[in-house]
Amino acid sequence: MAIDYDAIKMHVRGIIEALGDDPEREGLVETPDRVARMYQEVFEGMNYSNDELAVMFGKTFNEVTCVNHSNDMVFVKDIEVFSYCEHHLALMYDMKVSVAYIPKGVVIGLSKIARIADMVAKRLQLQERIGTDIAYVMSKVTGSEDVAVIIEANHSCMTARGIKKPGSKTVTTTFRGAFETDVNLQNKVLLLNK
Repeated sequence: MAIDYDAIKMHVRGIIEALGDDPEREGLVETPDRVARMYQEVFEGMNYSNDELAVMFGKTFNEVTCVNHSNDMVFVKDIEVFSYCEHHLALMYDMKVSVAYIPKGVVIGLSKIARIADMVAKRLQLQERIGTDIAYVMSKVTGSEDVAVIIEANHSCMTARGIKKPGSKTVTTTFRGAFETDVNLQNKVLLLNK
C-alpha cells in the first residue's frame, strides 16, 4: 500500500484548523506539505510486507567454514532506530535494537540486519511487534529459526503525555527457536546486550 501524500496534506491542514489555528498563517502555510514529506520518509516501512523486506534485504553468504558449530552466534547490538506508537502516533525514541541468530550455513550482511530493523520500525507499530517482525524477516532471510531480538526504548506516550514519566524505558525480548527453549542461550544473549 502506497502512502497517500495528498491525503496526508489535506488531513494535516484539517488538524491545524481543528486545533484552532490558521493553516494560511505564514508559519503554517507549508506545514501540511512538510508533514506529508516527513511521513513518506518516517513511515517508509509501511510500503512493504515482511516478506517483501526479506526479499529486499535477503543477500546472504555461504560461510560454512566460519559458522560450523551449532551454537555459534552472530550478535549485532545497539542498532538505533525510531518508530511511532500506533495508539497515539507518538514517537518511540532512543530505541536500541539488538539482533542475534545462530547461522545455518549462511550469514546475512551485517548492514542488512540494521536495514531490516530500520525498515520494520518505520511503521505505525508496537514495540512488541517490531521484535516479532524483525525475528520473522531474519528467519526468512537466514533460514535459521534461532533468532533473538531485544529492544529498549523510550515512549513519548509515557514520557511527554499521560503519566509523564521521563526516563522510563520499555524493554522487550523476542526469542525464537533455540533462544526460546535454551535458558543458557537466553542468558548469554541478555548478558551480551548489557
